[in-house]
Amino acid sequence: MPLFFRKRKPSEEARKRLEYQMCLAKEAGADDILDISKCELSEIPFGAFATCKVLQKKVLIVHTNHLTSLLPKSCSLLSLATIKVLDLHDNQLTALPDDLGQLTALQVLNVERNQLMQLPRSIGNLTQLQTLNVKDNKLKELPDTLGELRSLRTLNISGNEIQRLPQMLAHIRTLEMLSLDASAMVYPPREVCGAGTAAILQFLCKESGLEYYPPSQYLLPVLEQDGTENSRDSPDGPTDRFSREELEWQNRFSDYEKRKEQKMLEKLEFERRLELGQREHAQLLQQSSSQKDEILQTVKEEQSRLEQGLSEHQRHLDAERQRLQEQLKQTEQNISSRIQKLLQDNRRQKKSSEILKSLENERIRMEQLMSITQEETENLRRRDVASAMQQMLTESCKNRLIQMAYESQRQNLVQQACSSMAEMDERFQQILSWQQMDQNKAISQILQESAMQKAAFEALQVKKDLMHRQIRGQIKLIETELLQLTQLELKRKSLDTESLQEMISEQRWALSSLLQQLLKEKQQREEELREILTELEAKSETRQENYWLIQYQRLLNQKPLSLKLQEEGMERQLVALLEELSAEHYLPIFAHHRLSLDLLSQMSPGDLAKVGVSEAGLQHEILRRVQELLDAARIQPELKPPMGEVTPTAPQEPPESVRPSAPPAELEVQASECVVCLEREAQMIFLNCGHVCCCQQCCQPLRTCPLCRQDIAQRLRIYHSS
Repeated sequence: MPLFFRKRKPSEEARKRLEYQMCLAKEAGADDILDISKCELSEIPFGAFATCKVLQKKVLIVHTNHLTSLLPKSCSLLSLATIKVLDLHDNQLTALPDDLGQLTALQVLNVERNQLMQLPRSIGNLTQLQTLNVKDNKLKELPDTLGELRSLRTLNISGNEIQRLPQMLAHIRTLEMLSLDASAMVYPPREVCGAGTAAILQFLCKESGLEYYPPSQYLLPVLEQDGTENSRDSPDGPTDRFSREELEWQNRFSDYEKRKEQKMLEKLEFERRLELGQREHAQLLQQSSSQKDEILQTVKEEQSRLEQGLSEHQRHLDAERQRLQEQLKQTEQNISSRIQKLLQDNRRQKKSSEILKSLENERIRMEQLMSITQEETENLRRRDVASAMQQMLTESCKNRLIQMAYESQRQNLVQQACSSMAEMDERFQQILSWQQMDQNKAISQILQESAMQKAAFEALQVKKDLMHRQIRGQIKLIETELLQLTQLELKRKSLDTESLQEMISEQRWALSSLLQQLLKEKQQREEELREILTELEAKSETRQENYWLIQYQRLLNQKPLSLKLQEEGMERQLVALLEELSAEHYLPIFAHHRLSLDLLSQMSPGDLAKVGVSEAGLQHEILRRVQELLDAARIQPELKPPMGEVTPTAPQEPPESVRPSAPPAELEVQASECVVCLEREAQMIFLNCGHVCCCQQCCQPLRTCPLCRQDIAQRLRIYHSS
């Protein structure tokens, strides 16, 4: 058997038996016995020690358990000071307490079938011990103090590993029965051990130099005596007294067995009554269970109906949610593709902006700083130019009117002063008076005032500047994309969906950064145009008559860049091809290198990259479209014009709407309401976050964005065109 065992939890039957025995030991009139055997105990409970101490129990029976130690923690052997019989057989004890000698009243000690390795030396203090049973243990030797047991009558050491007996056993004069394994003995010899107890004691007495007397000549006190008398009488004492005491002890043991049997009957009767009560309780439980099952069945049916209706409603909601998510996903993909294309076009425009800027500046300087010839002075269409100037000034005044109205309204919200309103009314009356003037009078006034002519020329210069138009178009596209992204983000929040939210945020930040960059480029371009205007103004200090009218007429008569390149020798189909691919900024490069359709058909994408076309997709698209045009020309030769032949066209003003560098697809923008007042249309862009979520009135007191709580560094007004 193993030396160590895990503590096992007692079964329900063992637990009930322990409770019953403890209650039985505490009853009034109970005997001096505490029997807690067969209770599957891993240690003696504290209550057993307390019961033995308080009720002065004399017999403690703890056999057939799982004890590994006699004394648990926080308990003392002094609580068992009155115990005379201690039965511990069939347990798993590996050692007895070192202070076992404190049980001075102990007369019977049974530790048969345990795991004892040795006996404590204090066992010699048990002077009243009469029976010691250590059978079937793992003892290898006996302590010398065993010879101090002056009252020991029976000693069983069989079933152990003992080979030698201590000579001190010769001092035990009362030993009547000694059981051992004679075949395993070395000292005394096997022959002596096989001869019996008397032969063994005679041998030990001879070895110790003592005279041997038979045990019948020594009388022992009975179990109930206190042990204070002498354990030995004179050798010639009467033997009848010993027989009477033996008989009396047997009678008392038989009375104990009878009382034990009576208690067992009482226990059976108690268990019978307990079982009857349990049956009645089980019947009541069965009745209540049946009623409970009926109620549960009713509740289950009702719940199933509710769950069916709920599941049907949930399926409908899931289908609707799935449909909305598909729409959102499709919208996100469209917006993402447009944004990616817009960013690619912007990078392409940025790379080629330096070449275009240098060519445009050179062209403007050469054309605008050149001296005015006499022929231009004679051919001046004064009235037509003045009419165009009057129209340009009217548009400029309208724009300034809108800006002044916006500024006045903003000042009115901040200052709440009536003086600002009066000033705004005065400006309105001034603009209305200008519009109500007679057209001929306005034209004559323009012809006379050089400052108004200069203002009209400045407005037309900004309007017809190619780079400024491209920047304005890209800003308008980015404003539209930011508005759509904000609407999509609000729709996602209302649907409580978080998928692709990070991608939308990254796209919004990228567009915000691009918008700030374009605003800086627009401001820089306006500064460059003002510098050119300053140079022209310095040129006009010679007081030449009608200087600004001639410059305005020259700007009106200016041909588009594509038409000029055609007149310089570029093929019309090649110019149309580049305009269709939104690559008109490469027209000066193609004209500078004198590239034609035939020459392009022999080039590779690497050759175009060397020329200056950096976009890989645009390189392949140009070569593919050129090949298609040449294939179509081979099928129908009349479609290909002769080299150098250019169809003359009259000078015409370029159309108002200039093709932007971004994709030309029209974006349908839905109105987005202000997230603050929920009434007016969202008109303001917050930078740096890029959200379009507030109207002009509600954005003034705000310092952070209502959607993302980012600080507002700049506000930008969106003007929706009809």
